[in-house]
Amino acid sequence: MHTGSKPADREPDTSARPPLVRELLLVAGLFVIYKFGRQAANGHVDEAFHNAGRVWDLERAVHLPGEGAVQGLLLHDETLIHLANTYYATVHFPATLLFLGWLYWRRPRHYLWSRRVLAVLTGAALALHLLFPLAPPRLLAATGLIDTGQVYGPTVYGSTPATDSMANQFAAMPSLHFGWALMVGVGLVVATRSRWRWLWLLHPAVTLFVIVGTANHYWLDSIVVAALLSVALAALRLPRTDPVGVHIPWPAAPARPYATADGRSPSYASSGAGR
Repeated sequence: MHTGSKPADREPDTSARPPLVRELLLVAGLFVIYKFGRQAANGHVDEAFHNAGRVWDLERAVHLPGEGAVQGLLLHDETLIHLANTYYATVHFPATLLFLGWLYWRRPRHYLWSRRVLAVLTGAALALHLLFPLAPPRLLAATGLIDTGQVYGPTVYGSTPATDSMANQFAAMPSLHFGWALMVGVGLVVATRSRWRWLWLLHPAVTLFVIVGTANHYWLDSIVVAALLSVALAALRLPRTDPVGVHIPWPAAPARPYATADGRSPSYASSGAGR
Protein backbone atom coordinates (compact mmCIF):
# COMPACT_ATOMS: atom_id res chain seq x y z
CA MET A 1 0.00 0.00 0.00
CA HIS A 2 1.33 3.48 -0.87
CA THR A 3 0.32 6.91 0.30
CA GLY A 4 1.23 10.19 -1.43
CA SER A 5 3.55 12.75 0.15
CA LYS A 6 4.08 16.37 -0.92
CA PRO A 7 7.64 17.04 -2.09
CA ALA A 8 8.02 20.18 0.06
CA ASP A 9 6.98 18.28 3.22
CA ARG A 10 9.53 15.48 2.91
CA GLU A 11 13.10 15.45 4.06
CA PRO A 12 15.55 16.74 1.43
CA ASP A 13 16.25 14.29 -1.37
CA THR A 14 19.97 13.82 -0.81
CA SER A 15 20.31 11.93 -4.08
CA ALA A 16 19.53 15.21 -5.91
CA ARG A 17 22.22 17.12 -4.01
CA PRO A 18 25.39 17.57 -6.10
CA PRO A 19 28.87 17.24 -4.50
CA LEU A 20 29.53 20.16 -2.17
CA VAL A 21 33.13 20.87 -3.21
CA ARG A 22 32.20 20.94 -6.87
CA GLU A 23 29.34 23.34 -6.20
CA LEU A 24 31.48 25.63 -4.06
CA LEU A 25 34.04 25.85 -6.86
CA LEU A 26 31.33 26.38 -9.45
CA VAL A 27 29.54 29.13 -7.54
CA ALA A 28 32.84 30.82 -6.69
CA GLY A 29 33.78 30.66 -10.36
CA LEU A 30 30.48 32.29 -11.33
CA PHE A 31 31.12 35.16 -8.92
CA VAL A 32 34.66 35.62 -10.24
CA ILE A 33 33.36 35.69 -13.83
CA TYR A 34 30.76 38.23 -12.74
CA LYS A 35 33.38 40.53 -11.20
CA PHE A 36 35.93 40.25 -14.01
CA GLY A 37 33.22 40.36 -16.66
CA ARG A 38 32.06 43.73 -15.37
CA GLN A 39 35.62 45.04 -15.29
CA ALA A 40 36.21 43.82 -18.84
CA ALA A 41 33.53 46.26 -19.95
CA ASN A 42 35.40 49.23 -18.45
CA GLY A 43 36.08 52.19 -20.67
CA HIS A 44 33.73 53.42 -23.40
CA VAL A 45 33.05 56.53 -21.29
CA ASP A 46 31.69 58.67 -24.11
CA GLU A 47 29.43 55.87 -25.36
CA ALA A 48 28.19 55.20 -21.80
CA PHE A 49 27.12 58.83 -21.31
CA HIS A 50 25.58 58.97 -24.79
CA ASN A 51 23.52 55.87 -23.99
CA ALA A 52 22.55 57.35 -20.63
CA GLY A 53 21.06 60.38 -22.35
CA ARG A 54 19.09 58.13 -24.69
CA VAL A 55 17.74 56.02 -21.81
CA TRP A 56 16.76 59.12 -19.83
CA ASP A 57 14.94 60.61 -22.83
CA LEU A 58 13.19 57.30 -23.56
CA GLU A 59 11.91 57.02 -20.00
CA ARG A 60 10.49 60.52 -20.17
CA ALA A 61 8.96 59.85 -23.60
CA VAL A 62 7.06 56.80 -22.30
CA HIS A 63 6.11 58.67 -19.11
CA LEU A 64 7.89 56.45 -16.61
CA PRO A 65 7.90 58.01 -13.13
CA GLY A 66 10.98 60.08 -12.45
CA GLU A 67 13.75 58.46 -10.40
CA GLY A 68 13.94 61.75 -8.50
CA ALA A 69 10.58 61.07 -6.84
CA VAL A 70 12.06 57.99 -5.14
CA GLN A 71 15.26 59.76 -4.17
CA GLY A 72 13.21 62.59 -2.70
CA LEU A 73 11.75 60.12 -0.18
CA LEU A 74 15.25 59.15 0.95
CA LEU A 75 16.47 62.71 1.23
CA HIS A 76 13.89 63.45 3.95
CA ASP A 77 15.96 61.49 6.48
CA GLU A 78 19.75 61.07 6.50
CA THR A 79 19.45 57.83 8.48
CA LEU A 80 17.25 56.40 5.73
CA ILE A 81 19.86 57.38 3.14
CA HIS A 82 22.58 55.59 5.13
CA LEU A 83 20.40 52.50 5.39
CA ALA A 84 19.70 52.53 1.65
CA ASN A 85 23.39 52.94 0.79
CA THR A 86 24.31 50.16 3.23
CA TYR A 87 21.66 47.86 1.77
CA TYR A 88 23.00 48.50 -1.73
CA ALA A 89 26.60 47.88 -0.67
CA THR A 90 26.23 44.86 1.62
CA VAL A 91 23.10 42.80 0.87
CA HIS A 92 23.54 41.94 -2.83
CA PHE A 93 26.13 39.14 -2.60
CA PRO A 94 25.41 37.72 0.89
CA ALA A 95 21.67 37.38 0.26
CA THR A 96 22.28 35.46 -2.95
CA LEU A 97 24.85 33.18 -1.31
CA LEU A 98 22.54 32.47 1.64
CA PHE A 99 19.73 31.72 -0.80
CA LEU A 100 21.84 29.20 -2.71
CA GLY A 101 23.23 27.67 0.49
CA TRP A 102 19.80 27.13 2.02
CA LEU A 103 18.45 25.61 -1.18
CA TYR A 104 21.47 23.31 -1.46
CA TRP A 105 20.86 21.96 2.04
CA ARG A 106 17.06 21.91 2.20
CA ARG A 107 15.83 21.87 -1.43
CA PRO A 108 18.53 20.31 -3.65
CA ARG A 109 16.25 20.07 -6.70
CA HIS A 110 15.34 23.75 -6.41
CA TYR A 111 19.01 24.59 -5.87
CA LEU A 112 20.06 23.09 -9.21
CA TRP A 113 17.26 24.94 -10.99
CA SER A 114 18.00 28.27 -9.30
CA ARG A 115 21.73 28.00 -9.91
CA ARG A 116 21.17 27.41 -13.61
CA VAL A 117 18.74 30.32 -13.89
CA LEU A 118 21.15 32.67 -12.10
CA ALA A 119 24.03 31.55 -14.32
CA VAL A 120 22.04 32.18 -17.51
CA LEU A 121 20.76 35.52 -16.22
CA THR A 122 24.24 36.67 -15.23
CA GLY A 123 25.74 35.63 -18.55
CA ALA A 124 23.08 37.50 -20.50
CA ALA A 125 23.53 40.58 -18.33
CA LEU A 126 27.31 40.58 -18.78
CA ALA A 127 26.87 40.37 -22.54
CA LEU A 128 24.56 43.37 -22.43
CA HIS A 129 27.07 45.27 -20.26
CA LEU A 130 29.61 44.82 -23.05
CA LEU A 131 27.21 45.69 -25.84
CA PHE A 132 25.49 48.62 -24.17
CA PRO A 133 27.71 50.52 -21.70
CA LEU A 134 25.56 52.85 -19.64
CA ALA A 135 26.37 55.55 -17.12
CA PRO A 136 24.05 55.40 -14.08
CA PRO A 137 21.71 58.32 -13.33
CA ARG A 138 23.94 59.53 -10.47
CA LEU A 139 26.60 60.38 -13.06
CA LEU A 140 24.30 62.01 -15.60
CA ALA A 141 23.94 65.75 -14.94
CA ALA A 142 20.63 65.93 -16.81
CA THR A 143 18.90 63.83 -14.14
CA GLY A 144 19.60 66.30 -11.34
CA LEU A 145 20.08 63.37 -8.97
CA ILE A 146 22.55 63.09 -6.08
CA ASP A 147 25.17 60.37 -5.78
CA THR A 148 24.01 59.41 -2.30
CA GLY A 149 26.89 56.97 -1.84
CA GLN A 150 29.54 59.64 -2.39
CA VAL A 151 27.70 62.38 -0.48
CA TYR A 152 26.39 60.43 2.53
CA GLY A 153 28.19 57.05 2.39
CA PRO A 154 28.87 54.23 2.42
CA THR A 155 29.75 53.58 -1.21
CA VAL A 156 31.31 50.70 -3.12
CA TYR A 157 32.48 52.89 -6.01
CA GLY A 158 35.50 55.11 -6.50
CA SER A 159 35.09 58.86 -6.85
CA THR A 160 36.47 58.82 -10.42
CA PRO A 161 34.35 56.35 -12.44
CA ALA A 162 36.60 56.36 -15.53
CA THR A 163 39.57 55.03 -13.53
CA ASP A 164 37.75 52.84 -11.01
CA SER A 165 39.68 49.57 -10.97
CA MET A 166 37.38 47.82 -8.47
CA ALA A 167 34.11 47.97 -10.40
CA ASN A 168 32.70 49.00 -13.73
CA GLN A 169 30.49 52.01 -13.03
CA PHE A 170 29.26 52.02 -16.63
CA ALA A 171 27.48 48.65 -16.37
CA ALA A 172 24.09 49.93 -15.24
CA MET A 173 22.09 48.07 -17.91
CA PRO A 174 20.68 45.71 -16.81
CA SER A 175 20.63 45.78 -13.01
CA LEU A 176 21.90 42.50 -11.59
CA HIS A 177 21.23 43.91 -8.14
CA PHE A 178 17.54 43.74 -8.96
CA GLY A 179 17.78 40.62 -11.14
CA TRP A 180 19.42 38.52 -8.43
CA ALA A 181 17.10 39.87 -5.75
CA LEU A 182 14.07 39.03 -7.90
CA MET A 183 15.33 35.48 -8.44
CA VAL A 184 15.93 35.07 -4.72
CA GLY A 185 12.34 36.13 -4.03
CA VAL A 186 10.83 33.98 -6.76
CA GLY A 187 13.02 31.00 -5.87
CA LEU A 188 12.00 31.08 -2.20
CA VAL A 189 8.32 31.46 -3.05
CA VAL A 190 8.54 28.38 -5.29
CA ALA A 191 10.64 26.32 -2.85
CA THR A 192 8.57 26.92 0.29
CA ARG A 193 4.98 26.19 1.26
CA SER A 194 4.31 28.63 4.10
CA ARG A 195 1.36 30.96 3.63
CA TRP A 196 3.81 33.77 4.47
CA ARG A 197 6.19 32.83 1.66
CA TRP A 198 5.06 35.75 -0.54
CA LEU A 199 6.81 38.07 1.90
CA TRP A 200 10.08 36.96 0.29
CA LEU A 201 9.16 39.30 -2.56
CA LEU A 202 9.85 42.20 -0.20
CA HIS A 203 13.55 41.66 -0.92
CA PRO A 204 13.33 42.56 -4.63
CA ALA A 205 10.83 45.33 -3.81
CA VAL A 206 13.22 46.94 -1.30
CA THR A 207 16.13 46.40 -3.70
CA LEU A 208 14.25 48.22 -6.47
CA PHE A 209 13.48 51.12 -4.14
CA VAL A 210 17.15 51.28 -3.09
CA ILE A 211 18.81 51.09 -6.51
CA VAL A 212 16.53 53.79 -7.91
CA GLY A 213 16.56 56.01 -4.84
CA THR A 214 20.36 55.98 -4.61
CA ALA A 215 20.53 56.87 -8.33
CA ASN A 216 22.53 53.77 -9.18
CA HIS A 217 20.00 52.54 -11.74
CA TYR A 218 17.24 53.70 -14.05
CA TRP A 219 13.80 52.13 -14.02
CA LEU A 220 14.64 50.68 -17.44
CA ASP A 221 17.60 48.75 -16.00
CA SER A 222 15.19 46.83 -13.78
CA ILE A 223 12.59 46.33 -16.51
CA VAL A 224 15.18 44.82 -18.84
CA VAL A 225 16.62 42.43 -16.22
CA ALA A 226 13.09 41.34 -15.24
CA ALA A 227 12.44 40.52 -18.91
CA LEU A 228 15.70 38.54 -19.11
CA LEU A 229 14.78 36.62 -15.97
CA SER A 230 11.35 35.84 -17.40
CA VAL A 231 12.97 34.33 -20.49
CA ALA A 232 15.41 32.30 -18.35
CA LEU A 233 12.57 30.99 -16.18
CA ALA A 234 10.54 30.04 -19.25
CA ALA A 235 13.50 28.23 -20.82
CA LEU A 236 14.69 26.49 -17.65
CA ARG A 237 11.61 24.99 -16.06
CA LEU A 238 11.78 23.43 -12.62
CA PRO A 239 11.86 19.64 -13.25
CA ARG A 240 8.73 17.82 -12.15
CA THR A 241 9.02 14.88 -9.80
CA ASP A 242 6.43 12.19 -9.17
CA PRO A 243 5.17 11.97 -5.60
CA VAL A 244 7.24 9.47 -3.70
CA GLY A 245 5.15 6.74 -2.10
CA VAL A 246 5.69 5.63 1.49
CA HIS A 247 5.70 1.82 1.72
CA ILE A 248 3.77 0.32 4.63
CA PRO A 249 6.01 -2.49 5.99
CA TRP A 250 3.24 -4.85 7.11
CA PRO A 251 1.31 -7.00 4.59
CA ALA A 252 -2.30 -6.28 3.77
CA ALA A 253 -4.87 -8.44 5.60
CA PRO A 254 -6.03 -11.43 3.52
CA ALA A 255 -9.49 -11.10 2.04
CA ARG A 256 -12.22 -13.19 3.65
CA PRO A 257 -13.46 -15.98 1.32
CA TYR A 258 -17.02 -15.61 0.22
CA ALA A 259 -19.46 -18.53 0.14
CA THR A 260 -21.36 -19.94 -2.82
CA ALA A 261 -25.09 -20.44 -2.86
CA ASP A 262 -24.80 -23.92 -1.24
CA GLY A 263 -22.63 -22.58 1.60
CA ARG A 264 -19.28 -23.96 0.32
CA SER A 265 -16.19 -21.85 -0.41
CA PRO A 266 -15.22 -21.30 -4.07
CA SER A 267 -12.11 -23.49 -3.76
CA TYR A 268 -14.10 -26.31 -2.24
CA ALA A 269 -16.81 -25.96 -4.83
CA SER A 270 -14.34 -26.04 -7.70
CA SER A 271 -12.52 -29.05 -6.31
CA GLY A 272 -15.80 -30.87 -5.78
CA ALA A 273 -17.01 -30.10 -9.25
CA GLY A 274 -14.29 -32.17 -10.81
CA ARG A 275 -15.15 -35.24 -8.92
